[in-house]
Parts: sequence; structure tokens; C-alpha cells
Amino acid sequence: MRAPAAPDPAAPEMARRVLYFNAGFLRQRRLRRIMALAGYPLSLGRPRAQDLIAVWGQSPYARRGAALAARSGAQLLRVEDAFLRSLHPGRSGEPPLGLLIDRTGVHFDARSPSDLETLLATHPLDQTPLLDRAREAAARLPESDLSKYNAFDPAAPCPDPGYVLVIDQTRGDASLTACGADANSFREMLTFAQQENPGARILIKTHPETLAGHRSGHFSSADETARISLFADPVSPWHLLSGATAVYTVSSQLGFEAIFAGHRPHVFGQPFYAGWNLTEDRHPAALARRGRALTRAQLFAGAMILYPTWYDPERDRLCPLEDAIGALEARARAWREDRHGWAAAGMRLWKRRALQGFFHAPGGGMRFCKTVPDATRRAAATGRRAMAWASATAPDDDILRVEDGFLRSRGLGARLVPPLSLVCDDLGIYYDPTRESRLERLIAARASLRPGQDARAGALIRALCDAGLSKYNLGGALSALPALPGTGHRILVPGQVEDDASIRLGAGDPATNLGLLEHARAANPDALILYKPHPDVEAGLRPGAVAPDALSGLADHVLTGYDPAALLEHVHEVWTMTSLLGFEALLRGLPVTTTGAPFYAGWGLTRDLGRIPARRGARPSLHGLAHAALIDYPRYRDPLTGQPCAVETIVARLAAPGGLPSPGPANRMLSKLQGLLASQSWLWR
Repeated sequence: MRAPAAPDPAAPEMARRVLYFNAGFLRQRRLRRIMALAGYPLSLGRPRAQDLIAVWGQSPYARRGAALAARSGAQLLRVEDAFLRSLHPGRSGEPPLGLLIDRTGVHFDARSPSDLETLLATHPLDQTPLLDRAREAAARLPESDLSKYNAFDPAAPCPDPGYVLVIDQTRGDASLTACGADANSFREMLTFAQQENPGARILIKTHPETLAGHRSGHFSSADETARISLFADPVSPWHLLSGATAVYTVSSQLGFEAIFAGHRPHVFGQPFYAGWNLTEDRHPAALARRGRALTRAQLFAGAMILYPTWYDPERDRLCPLEDAIGALEARARAWREDRHGWAAAGMRLWKRRALQGFFHAPGGGMRFCKTVPDATRRAAATGRRAMAWASATAPDDDILRVEDGFLRSRGLGARLVPPLSLVCDDLGIYYDPTRESRLERLIAARASLRPGQDARAGALIRALCDAGLSKYNLGGALSALPALPGTGHRILVPGQVEDDASIRLGAGDPATNLGLLEHARAANPDALILYKPHPDVEAGLRPGAVAPDALSGLADHVLTGYDPAALLEHVHEVWTMTSLLGFEALLRGLPVTTTGAPFYAGWGLTRDLGRIPARRGARPSLHGLAHAALIDYPRYRDPLTGQPCAVETIVARLAAPGGLPSPGPANRMLSKLQGLLASQSWLWR
């Protein structure tokens, strides 16, 4: 995000208007909103000398605004999509995540300077925090397989490495016209690619808009030979770049990304990233006024952090690049996983409407089945993927397992409060230590964090702790907390639901709340033990109650009616079988003893008395564990916009008073009815 440029000091701020004469500005609500937030609210009217006239880049309609500006003396404001745009191309109707708002030119036209060129040529670009942000974001894009457009499958196979990559672009594109490029430029590029790489395979990458049928490119099947082949598959650009031995482009943004994939691309036009000593420029004379040598981090900082105006669609605000990346990561992940639709088993009626919302990409949504075999058969017959609620699966079922995430809701699932997060595991499920889970692999991979990842996880932990957030966020005043000795060692023992799958599969011995209390008391005879029954057990919804007479001598206090996470501020240690409260205690810096094998045990962060799988040999930091469990593993859905979102949005919703819609008293009946209707959606689809 950047601050809007200062208006002409000779024009009073109240008198300055931003006018437009292009129907595209009228149709695109997102575009108008970003402009308004950036300080450029759009309006209609007759231009005056003190006004600005907004035009879209150098589109054919921009000439109208330019002519009016020339007659009136108004200044032009050229607007373009930011370099990290959306899932699909703009011609598919999807709004952008950011804009490039330029008061002196347009970034792709090297015939005259633009705000971006001036920034890259004159800004010091030497602040360590800025360059650290640039390095982290530049590393995050390939890790998440994000590009300007993102409707591709990162798992789709790329050609065998060792090819020379030639990048096609669409005919008539303004970036080509502005730098004097035409069909001959592409012929020249292909000729040089062959001559400079004798014997090498030449791979011509088709533009996404050509693939979508919007505009034709410069190459066709007529250009294919024994050495040359067109490649139109929607694959990850980063994977494609990693397999290339050289990259040739006229002015494609893929050339910009090639720089951060380790290439020095051969450039036959004058794009914004040429002329800074990071490319092989075939027409350097046209770029002579640039002449400054930049590092990759400096180029990225200017082009991706300082120049664009980024937008957070969930919180309707301008935002830094990192938040825009988080929003696009969530949407790209959801589209990529859901685009073929799902056949789902083991989903209770009341959950189905929420699940339809989570998995609603345009692949047909969800079709609900009774059993896992039913789901796998239907998936095979329809091209969908199969999933099942984890507790409805057998150990040998080869199916994606779904469960609630670790920041679930404000209220209990047993009371039919829909989830804000879900986890999808293609290996096992996090609470079952008898087999490897996807979460285990993610935790092991986060034993090493980049500085930016470490900072993000740390900021997330602080936000959770400052807001007192937990899985269910039940609230409950602490004013009635019994008087506790100030010097005694206080141990919190959280109760669990005793028929829960995490107990059956991961508790070992003990496997009951009474047994856990006995273990904790035997090991800590002089401690003050505080027993907190599980919220579902307190509510009488699930088994696990301990008889009052059995608690005598084991628990000094039984705490009911409290948000468990709030109690963590008043204790010195936590003992648990497999409760998620142990993980929440770790986030707050408390020592945790486990008698079972929860997902957070066995990594060197807890004292483990249970049987821990030998495969948990990695030693991540607390930040690495949190990154895997709260950022990498779950999917989140914003309850207000209904869109996939980053974890930070959910934290903001949970922390804000009134940030979530509240289920009414008829929630149980209505949820079941809606679930029943959702399961019959085939009737009207």
C-alpha cells in the first residue's frame, strides 16, 4: 500500500475532482472503491484545469480522457491492474486485488517516465525493513504458486527440465504497442532463442488470456517444429521457470517473475523491469535514461510494495502487500482444491450448509453421500474428489479427511455453531498419531523458517494472546474465579470428551479425565490443581463427567463456566492428555505436560509422558509449530463475505465486538433444515 500522491498545491483540495469518461469505471465497483480509499473518489462532470481525469492505462477509451485533459488542462491519472491481480484474467469478470495509480505515465510505456520508473530511479531503496519485506514476499509468491493470474493447478506436470522458455503475449496489447513491438518482435525473439541455444528444446508459453479464448497470441501450431512446441497447459509459472535454462520475453510480466526465479531474462521490449541491470536488454538504447543497477530486492520493493495500491477485500480497506498475498493465497487454494467439486461422506445435516459455503468453487460444490464407499464411487463416476468427516472414516480409507480447525468459532460445534476454519488432510488426521498426518509433515517442514515467516507467526501468536482467543471463544467473566493462593504452583488440567476420537486414538493411558487427574496429582502432590471440564461436557452434550466425590483430593478447584483460554493467564503449567488447550498454553509460554500424543507433542516443545511416534524427529520452534498449525494446515472462511480468507481476517473477526453473526435461538432447527435442503441441491442444479 502506498499513500496517494499529493495533489497540485495550487488547487484547493475540496475543489479537486477525479473524473472519468470510461464505462469500465462505472461497471467495476471494486475499482471505484479502491480509488476512493486511495484518495481518488471518482465522479462525473465537465473537467476543469484543477481536476484529474482517470483513464485506464492506454486502452482505446483512454484517448477520450486524454483529449479532454488536453483541452481542459486537467491532469491525467492512468490506472492499471496491479501485478498480483486475481484468480482469473480481468476479462473473465473478476475484480483486482490492487491498482497501479500513476500521475505521470504508465508503467509499460518507456517512451516517457512513469511514477514507477521515477521511483526505481530515485528512491534510495536502502531501508533494511523494506528490503527484508521484499525478500520475504518474493519468496512467498513461488512458495504459494502465486502470479498475476492464478487459475492453474500447481500439481499439473511441466515438461521435463532443460528447455528454453519463450513467452508469448496477446496481439494488440497496450504494453506491446507502447514499446513499438509487433509480430516481428516475436519472430526476432524466437529466432534469437534458437540461434543462441543450438540444439535446445524451445517451449513457447501461451498467454492465459489466449488459453481462455479472450485474445489471440503471436504464435500458433504453424510455428511448431521438431525443436519448437507450444505449451498451453495451465501450470504454475514458477514451476515452468524453474525448468528453463533461459527465458525470452518481449514485455511479459512472466519476465519479471523470471528474475526472482533466478534468471536473467532476454528482453526484446522495454518493460518496467528492464534497464536495471537484471535483464539482457536487446534494445538498450531505448532504456538509457534508467541506467541504475538494482538488486532483485530493490526492484521487488519498488514494483510490488511501494508503487501499487493494495486492497483487502474482506475488511474493505487498503492494505500492505502481505495482506493482499494472504487473501490471494486463500482464494487460490480454495479454487485449486475445490474446482472439480466434492463427493462427501459422514457429514451431519446441520454441518452441510456450512460445508457448502467452504467448498463452493465453481466445480459443482458438494454432493453428500451416506458412506465413504458411496463417496469414492460417486467421485470416480463424476470426476469429483472424495472427502469424509474424519470420525466417519476407517484407518485404511483412502480419502481426504475433514475436521474442525483450531480457531473454530465463537460457540460450540455441539450447539450447531458453524466453523470458521476446517482442516483437510490427505494423509491421516492431526489427532491420530497412529499414522502420519499432513500436519506432521507441515510441522517438520517448518523446523526452518524464513525471517518473514517467523515474524508472521510471532505476530499471529501475539494477536491471539492479546485478544484471548481459543478454539471456541466462549467468553465468561473471571470475576467469580475462586481466590487462589498467590505462591502455590497452579496446574490447569483440562477435561476432554472421553469418546472423542483424539482420546480413542491418541490418549494411551490414561484415557479418562479421572485417570489424568490421578496422574497429575501423583506427580504434583503439593500443587494447586485446577480442573476445567470440557465445554461440551459442561453443557451436558458429550460424555466425560467426573463424579464430585471422585474429585476429592485430586482437584483443589473445579472451574465451570469459564473460557478455558482465559484461565491460562492464572496458572503456571498445564497437564493434558491430548487437549488443544495444551497447544494454546504453549502459545502463551506455559510449560505443558502431555500423557498422550497430541499433534503438538514430540517436537521438543512439551514434556511428553506418552508414546510419541518416532517419526516426529524435527525440532521446530514455537513459531514454526504455530505457522504449520494455524497458517499452513487450515482453510478459513470469512463469515461476513463468505469468501476464503487468511487467518489474520478470522482473528480480527473473533477479536472485534460484533465481528461475527450470532446464531439465533432457532439455530438447531434451521440448521438441520438448511442442511437437508443443501443435501438435495441436485434438484435445482
